[in-house]
Amino acid sequence: MKKSVFCALTAAALVASMVAGTACMAEERTTFIVGFDAEYPPYGYMDENGEYTGFDLELAQAVCDLQGWELVKTPIDWDSKDLELNSGAIDCIWNGFTMNGREEEYTWSVPYVDNSQVIVVAEDSGIESLEDLAGKIVGVQADSAALKLLTDDGDQAELGATFGTLQQFKDYNTAFAELQAGSIDASAIDIGVAQYQLKGKEGYKILDEALNSEQYAIGFRLGDDELCNTVNESLKTLLEDGTFDELAEKYELTDMVCLAEEIGALDGAAEAATEAATE
Repeated sequence: MKKSVFCALTAAALVASMVAGTACMAEERTTFIVGFDAEYPPYGYMDENGEYTGFDLELAQAVCDLQGWELVKTPIDWDSKDLELNSGAIDCIWNGFTMNGREEEYTWSVPYVDNSQVIVVAEDSGIESLEDLAGKIVGVQADSAALKLLTDDGDQAELGATFGTLQQFKDYNTAFAELQAGSIDASAIDIGVAQYQLKGKEGYKILDEALNSEQYAIGFRLGDDELCNTVNESLKTLLEDGTFDELAEKYELTDMVCLAEEIGALDGAAEAATEAATE
């Protein structure tokens, strides 16, 4: 597993900033505005009652309950997420947000889910491997990790260049609907979303070979360390009291979460730095 961005920081300074940041934010903040993709189950979506829910949103609510904040759920166009964040319209991007390849663009929380990009196809499509995608129409969400992976300098750009077309969609619900309609041959998508989309549906499969391995984290504005550290401390509390694991089980993500390992690595680095500083 890739090391957390936070393990690359000076651990002693991080611990000190967490303490100061937590106190400051607890005194001043009353709301927490989370920007999310409302078409991205199981992390964020609208349920049958017309309410926004999902693993990330329930986790955000649990953080707010700890801090005494009001959670403001703000659905955004995914390709406008940076504008929303940098304008101050939202406090963070929290919705199955891939940190790999974007490490320098945001201030990141500790990673909490191991993810990978996969290919979904119809079982009778004749597509059995990534090589079989040559000349095919592959759907992907605009400004997504999968799009980045398959274009420009992405790790799978050479594979993407073999496609007949790499077609962008506003959200993955639309991409899957197009796959069902037969207008595209495959969809490049996050594995958690793919598993959710395929649940209860027959005739579709995930190719055995994944496109990559990556991690989800919460993206804050660069330099917004106080808020990020407060949320990190809350995530640690939710891990310790069992809330995090309960939500992971509810949304069938137990095999993908990595928060315990990442928090453990962070704590170990902090302890080592503290010991070194006192020698």
